[in-house]
Amino acid sequence: MTTTTEAMLLTADDLLRLYGEGVRGELIRGVLCETMPTGHEHGKIVTKLVIRLGNFVEHRELGTLVASDSGVWLEHEPDTVREPDVAFTSAEKIPMDARITGYADVVPDLVVEVASPSDSRREVHDKALMWLSHGVRLVWVVHPETRTVDVYRPDGDTATLGEQDSLDGLDVVPGFACAVGALFGPQAAEEPRS
Repeated sequence: MTTTTEAMLLTADDLLRLYGEGVRGELIRGVLCETMPTGHEHGKIVTKLVIRLGNFVEHRELGTLVASDSGVWLEHEPDTVREPDVAFTSAEKIPMDARITGYADVVPDLVVEVASPSDSRREVHDKALMWLSHGVRLVWVVHPETRTVDVYRPDGDTATLGEQDSLDGLDVVPGFACAVGALFGPQAAEEPRS
């Protein structure tokens, strides 16, 4: 017998259909959590990461890099589909020529989350731990406000990198390195409000 709560749970297919209707969000154990646009600065940082990491990964045919709305299907019945800002999955897990028309049902090797102005440090910390609990090998949490990046590893090792430090792909994206400061660009004055 299906209870009222179970009947209201959504599936990954429901989420794809809703996305086509203009609803944006993630599923957490069947419950829709709508997301809002994150703003210009967030988009710039994601784009810089995608360009730098994407060029490195593609040139070496290391795997697949996706951004934002692609979604990763983490749990089934009830379904959990989360949207990392950037995700890298090695060619060993998803072949370079694979065509996935829905959500990837493979846990990425690297996930990047860029904190939004409304995110608390605790929220993004918990999200990083959630990714690790599902098997992600490296998580970078970018904090635009402090111009830092928190690096998480499954062994519990966590480090906070400042603008003068280098973001390293470690054994997950071997050879990749990027100056943390390059993700943010020059420090500028606040935009005037009209």
